[in-house]
Order: sequence, then structure tokens, then C-alpha cells
Amino acid sequence: MAGITTFFSSISTSSSSSSSSSTSSCLRSSLSFSSTAKPFILPMRGALPKMIPLRSRFPKIVAFTSNDIKVGASIEVDGAPWKVLEFLHVKPGKGAAFVRTKIRNYVTGSTVEKTFRAGISMSEADVAKETKQFTYKDGSQFVFMDLTTYEETRLNEADVGDKKKWLKEGMDCILLFWNGKVIDFELPITVKMTVVQVDPGLKGDTAQGGSKPATLDTGAVVNVPLFVNSGDEILVDTRTGNYMSRV
Repeated sequence: MAGITTFFSSISTSSSSSSSSSTSSCLRSSLSFSSTAKPFILPMRGALPKMIPLRSRFPKIVAFTSNDIKVGASIEVDGAPWKVLEFLHVKPGKGAAFVRTKIRNYVTGSTVEKTFRAGISMSEADVAKETKQFTYKDGSQFVFMDLTTYEETRLNEADVGDKKKWLKEGMDCILLFWNGKVIDFELPITVKMTVVQVDPGLKGDTAQGGSKPATLDTGAVVNVPLFVNSGDEILVDTRTGNYMSRV
């Protein structure tokens, strides 16, 4: 029994010594690795994005001046919206430069000539444009419809004025709004009309000959070449009311 006990004691002592030796060896290896290892840095795929200066992220607001006036511009004068019909920049030999204009009031329709000092700040009239289709006439009112929302806008005969002679059902027009109210509308530049009454053309009449009055299907009267007959379709310029060509 004493022999067996001595045998196991030697095995235990040997195992402990081996374990201690192994542990000590691992610690030395670990310490050696830690002292010689370099810090691990993740590679970067690209450079950091360049920061954009704050002031360049927003559009620059430029004030409207009299130097920006041009034909068709909408300006606000004395609290009313006006459309520029004509303009001329004048720079005299002596004195300050100025802009001479001819403008029309959207609301009243009156036309005046007005002069502005060059470079002064002005207000643009906030005029919104929407395309509407003239659908039908209801008594003294002209009905325009938004084909997207089917919302109707009605204009009185006084609001339409002389433009009614060019209006035909199904025609797309541009309505102008200011402060939520329709102040004007624009017709297509060219419209197709049918001649309903005209003196008959004579044999040999050409486009180089004279002209004669013709009544159109809207009631408008225009001068047409002598060769145009009743039933002909013609193109008319709505800005001038002049005959353009036969279709």
C-alpha cells in the first residue's frame, strides 16, 4: 500500500509541475506577443466626404429691379398687378438712366406709360398661371374646367371682353390668378376658325389680290383673301385678329 501511495503521489507531483510549467510558458509567450504586436487599424475605403460650406447650400436670393423689366413681365405698382407691354432702357448723355415702359393693368385693363429710375428695387406681381379648358357658355358666364380636378371656374362676359370672339368649346386657355382671383386669361396664339359667311370668290382670284370681310363661326369678322369661300377653315392670329392661312 505504501508503494501504491508513493506512485500516485509522484504522478500528482509530476502533473502539477508540468501544468505549472505549461502555464508559465503560455504566459511568457503571451507577454512576448503583446509587447511586440503592432496596433491593428481597419483599412479605409475612401477619403472622408468634403464638407460643403453652409452658405453654398442655399440659393442666392436676388432682388427684382427695374433693370430686369422685359415684355410680358408681371410687376406690382401701387398695390396692383400690371403686365409689361413695351419697355426701353434709356441712358442719356447727362442725368441718370431710366426705363420707359408701357404697362397694362390686369384688373381694370387700362394701359399707361410709366418711367422707372434704372436699378431701383421693384416687386414682381405674384401671378399664377393654370391651364383650363373652355367647356361651354352658361348664360352670360363662360365656364372653364380643370381637366385634372374637374373644378370649374366661371368668368363673366365683362371679364372675357373682346376675347370671346376667338373662344371655341374645347379650347385650352391659360387663366391668370392673383390673390386667389382670376385677373385675366390667355388664348392660344393661333386658332382654327370656319368661315360661315363671305362673298363668293371669283375665278382667277389669288393670294396676291385684294381682300374681303368674312364672318367666322364665333361671330368674329376678319379680312380674308378673295379666294376664300364659305365653309373654308382658316387660321387666325388671336393677338392681332389677322388672317394667317387657309387650312
